Amino acid sequence: MSTEPRLEHEGAGVVRVLRADGGLLWRYVFGGGTPANESPRPYAHPVCSLAGDVLTNFRPHDHPWHHGLSLTITSVGGTNFWGGPSHRVADGYQWRDDHGVQIHRAWKVCTAERLEHAVDWCEPRSGRELLHEHRTLLTSVGQAEWSLRWTSELSNAAGQDLALDHYESRGGLAGSHYSGLQFRGARDLLDEHGDGRIGITADGGLVGEAAVQGAETAGMEWNCQHDATLRRTRIRFENLDGPIPWFVRAKNPLAAFSFSRGTRVLSAGATLRLDHRLVFSHA
Repeated sequence: MSTEPRLEHEGAGVVRVLRADGGLLWRYVFGGGTPANESPRPYAHPVCSLAGDVLTNFRPHDHPWHHGLSLTITSVGGTNFWGGPSHRVADGYQWRDDHGVQIHRAWKVCTAERLEHAVDWCEPRSGRELLHEHRTLLTSVGQAEWSLRWTSELSNAAGQDLALDHYESRGGLAGSHYSGLQFRGARDLLDEHGDGRIGITADGGLVGEAAVQGAETAGMEWNCQHDATLRRTRIRFENLDGPIPWFVRAKNPLAAFSFSRGTRVLSAGATLRLDHRLVFSHA
């Protein structure tokens, strides 16, 4: 039986990657449409298991700026590309007029196996481009699992050095290092009934949110069980360039590929490469 995925265009600004039998694997929205204070950006939602169970959440009521699977940086030279309130040492979290926007510019390749496009990260008011991104999304499908590899090359287009920050590095609470590729999980990822097979683990035998939050490993996993179908899915998150300090939240199910615990300075004209893979399999 063929496992090759299929591509389907869903109007302007949306493509769907389907299983060979037509079932949805993931839907990619690149045409905007979310509120400005959520730092609009391309996102994947829903992302599904091979069996069709939905794994992501989009605009959850607790944090509506969490958009399924999307690439974020909390602060790029002071511009908020994560969404939501921005933290300052003087007055904490406040809603501010500092939200950036990611704009799809052009497709390089648009096939089911390979989506490759140019994305510009822009300031909210001036429209000045801070980062040019070359984004490549690779879909691979097997009999019992499928994977999405997300590679982003972010080039400094500002003509000056840019500080890539999060709120821990900007003087906020320890552990507030959320940034990078963000996976907001469906509420099926919650573990409220004491099943030891459900929850968060990481390489090196780490178990549970407290152990994995901030731990520097190359991979972590989240096992879940789905409402209604009672099927189980394992999601493996891999940073292909080595260990990073994971940011995880179990109650608002979230895993973020935070690429640094401190400030990362991207020099004028320099490029930051992020290379991640998510593997979705039967558990």
